[in-house]
Amino acid sequence: MKVLISDKAHKSCAERFRAAGIEVDEKPGLDAEELKSIIQDYDGLVIRSATKVTRDLLEAAPKLKVVGRAGTGLDNVDIPAATEKKVIVMNTPGQNSNAAAELAVAMIFGLSRHLARACASLKACKWEKKALEGREVMGKTLGIVGFGNIGRLVGELGRGIKMKVLAYDPFLTDEQIKEKGGTPVTFEELLAQADYITVHVPKTDQTKGMFNAESIARMKDGAYLINCARGGIVDEDALYEALKSGKLAGGALDVFEVEPPGTHKLMELDNFLCTPHLGASTYEAQINVAVAVADQIIKYLKEGKAIYAVNA
Repeated sequence: MKVLISDKAHKSCAERFRAAGIEVDEKPGLDAEELKSIIQDYDGLVIRSATKVTRDLLEAAPKLKVVGRAGTGLDNVDIPAATEKKVIVMNTPGQNSNAAAELAVAMIFGLSRHLARACASLKACKWEKKALEGREVMGKTLGIVGFGNIGRLVGELGRGIKMKVLAYDPFLTDEQIKEKGGTPVTFEELLAQADYITVHVPKTDQTKGMFNAESIARMKDGAYLINCARGGIVDEDALYEALKSGKLAGGALDVFEVEPPGTHKLMELDNFLCTPHLGASTYEAQINVAVAVADQIIKYLKEGKAIYAVNA
């Protein structure tokens, strides 16, 4: 059996395969045609977000049995095509949840206390103390959209800093949300009541553009909007207009509809905070997902047991 790691992964991933007696090649950075030209040799494929597992690629992979995502999001995989080809697609939910949750809370503090602007200002030899008066988060209302692994952890951190935690998740019952420490609300209630809204849902046809001009208009004046989930869930044009007009006090994106975003008008705004898709980019999370995806693929190739398969 032979596995290809086509995106950069922690060395523990390849080590795990070799220890299990599975041959592994590490070839991050291949373009689509290069990957297509070699994929016929592999039984398993390990990816992150860079590799696009398209129908075209799957057609060129007669031996391929399993695709494993070292992480959660699978919007770069054609799951229906993989299912047709009898290729199992699995991810590693929960392994980088803490990293993403901590970043979301960091965004809350960063926006509230103007950390990025204050740092840049001081490095430019300015002393803008009066202009950079911030807000405290204690006692404020935190609205969490999506109360799964990441959203639940954000809620725990929010309660730890004495915020009131509201949660909207149509896939959970009110009792399940309460058991996880949140106060269940409708989407409309969350928009109207939250001082800070943070997004933790996958990008689907239903969630794309979920925060658009209309829904942002229903948020509290002076609220903050944070997206560390997937680009495109927050309409970037609508966010720009809300930040520029003062409807929102601040906005933060770790993810963009086009990545990297290049020159972007949001970058012109002082009340906008951004990072280059760093949600899962911690040392600990990279080890967690690398080990988890290797172990899951090994178990499937050797025992036929699919763990966290989305199309089994």
